[in-house]
Amino acid sequence: MTTLMRAMELVRFGDADAAFATRELPVPTPGPGQLLVRVEATSVNPLDLQTRRGDYRDQVALPAVIGNDVSGVVVESGPGAGDFQPGDEVWYLAPVFAGQGTYAEFHVVDQALVARKPSGLSHVEAAGLALVGVTVWEALVERAGLRAGERVLVHGGAGGVGSAAIQVAGALGAEVVTTARARDHEFVTGLGADTVIDFSAGDYVPQVRALGGVDVVLDTVGGDTLARSPEVLADRGRVVSIVDTPEPQNLLAAWGVNATYHFLFVSPGRAKLAALGRLVDQGRLRPVIGEVLPLADVAQAHTLLEGGSVGGGRRRPRGKIAVAVHQ
Repeated sequence: MTTLMRAMELVRFGDADAAFATRELPVPTPGPGQLLVRVEATSVNPLDLQTRRGDYRDQVALPAVIGNDVSGVVVESGPGAGDFQPGDEVWYLAPVFAGQGTYAEFHVVDQALVARKPSGLSHVEAAGLALVGVTVWEALVERAGLRAGERVLVHGGAGGVGSAAIQVAGALGAEVVTTARARDHEFVTGLGADTVIDFSAGDYVPQVRALGGVDVVLDTVGGDTLARSPEVLADRGRVVSIVDTPEPQNLLAAWGVNATYHFLFVSPGRAKLAALGRLVDQGRLRPVIGEVLPLADVAQAHTLLEGGSVGGGRRRPRGKIAVAVHQ
């Protein structure tokens, strides 16, 4: 096997067009309980943008290979890693800020974090679902405890996390309300949203309250969502936010509805992937891949996710932006 691999290194914090460089790095060696995986696909997430900008510079020493989604093939097992064999197709969410990231041709991971890739997903699709899917499962199931018959408000339903959240919430038997631009209403309805609110056309709160409020709010957009959630929550409602909140927000109104707030920084795990895989196998969950780019174009992927345009006038797509590593 080759001893060198191609990787995209983050060499400076700041704008995407000057942040990355193509490098040849040594192929990592799996240690005890670890697997060496040939990365077939990864994807770009908001966490990657924040890392590239320098929001987490205390946790990331440059130069660094970043990225967290993987779908690939096991190449080698370290001592004691007997759960998988070379040739097995796997997917996983790599630990955040722990070792080499996934913008590379090979990656080493603890086998306890790895699951077998659902056979019905391509590598690109699996890589596009790993982080957002685990995030949604942890938010709606483990944190909010969303139950059948409850109503959930998903902010930003056309995004990567939002598009997965609509499907998972529907699979759990919940009624799904989501916010999206008018041009995305048909798209999110097709994912299973029961009610769609155009957040750009006015205040969403009166429209949600007219439905009778919601039991759970999933915040994927930030802004004043935390402060306004009590206006739409039923008594003992739950709010889960996956967004950094740099500005203070007044949550006094949350007392009036006995609200519970959860602030989620996703953690990897095989059990969550297995649960998502079952939904995929049942036809109840499908990743939404809006764009696929080669590894060399990681900077373009960042630009698209930030809402900029790249060659041909392409702009941010719906769903996830995936990276085909060996394309």
